[in-house]
Amino acid sequence: MQLINATRMAAGFTLGRDSSGRESVVVVAKGTFTLPSDGDRSRLLPIQEPLVTADVFSGEPGFSAPIYESDFAPLKLRCDVLLNGSAHAPGGKPAQRVDVALRVATITKSFEVVGPRTWRQGLVGFAASEAEFLTVLPISYDNAFGGVDQSDPDKPRFYPSNHAGVGYHHNTSLDSVVGQPLPNTQEPENPVTNPRGVYRPMAFGAIGRSWDPRPQYAGTYDQRWIDDVFPFLPKDFRNEYFQCAPPDQQCDYLRGGEAVALVNLTPLGRCSFQLPTVVLPVEFTDIDSNRTRVDAVCDTLIIEPDQSRFMMVWRASLSLKRDIMAMRQAIVGTPPPGWKRARDTGKVYYPSLAALGE
Repeated sequence: MQLINATRMAAGFTLGRDSSGRESVVVVAKGTFTLPSDGDRSRLLPIQEPLVTADVFSGEPGFSAPIYESDFAPLKLRCDVLLNGSAHAPGGKPAQRVDVALRVATITKSFEVVGPRTWRQGLVGFAASEAEFLTVLPISYDNAFGGVDQSDPDKPRFYPSNHAGVGYHHNTSLDSVVGQPLPNTQEPENPVTNPRGVYRPMAFGAIGRSWDPRPQYAGTYDQRWIDDVFPFLPKDFRNEYFQCAPPDQQCDYLRGGEAVALVNLTPLGRCSFQLPTVVLPVEFTDIDSNRTRVDAVCDTLIIEPDQSRFMMVWRASLSLKRDIMAMRQAIVGTPPPGWKRARDTGKVYYPSLAALGE
């Protein structure tokens, strides 16, 4: 299938397959925009970030936090809202604790960022050392509560909702815990005080595919699946698996114009703006010249304040009656009227006189 990108954004396509085995063609477009100052409007950057074809991690895959998940999910039922960035002490004055907050559409999330600490022996159990002062501190699941207790190499213990974090210890012997780092993020109403406690890892980024709650949506891969279903998805697979944001960072598809507010996530302290409104049609044409228009939905927003940018991802899909060979073309966006006239009349379209002379 030929893909024609009539936008200034990155675009690509892939094949999706549901649990019934039916295939669909999925077109993905991603726009990279400036992070505007208060009152300004965002605009497309001259250089657009490419589509991510494989998950990107901060370190070793499986043992570090995801930075980007592949843009080629076949389907998202809701919009994932993510932020990769840092906490900034108000006014640039060092502080031991900084409250950060993110608001997008119906999503509001806030937590506390704490300077570096370590576990020490307390009067009863363990206690946290006094927090160091911070001016700028990265926010990531790498330094949120969680991690892997490898005190027994034969039976490592993973914290279910964050395999990449710090502070969790199933083995609470003094040698295993004392001197080890605590997380830099926590809920103010539920501070981390116990290395074997149950705490919600606090960050704004993507969660790993093997971290709770995603595995419960992945389905059952048993001998029956191997014998009767492979290579298709199991019947109990649920599309919620494709959501890479934690549940409290998911909302309805973004339509544009939604308000965004960041608190202590930029040197300015507070930053607010509106998301751009982008109507992105995708026109599919099959080998019999039948055309189908599908309006793409914005199902991913990634805000990166430290790089003064944000990215929006749109997705459109069409179920295939046969296979991909039955599709001839997909057009992303709206090409010039002259291009469509040339296509309909079988002529060649030249965008300018200079192009005609080439």
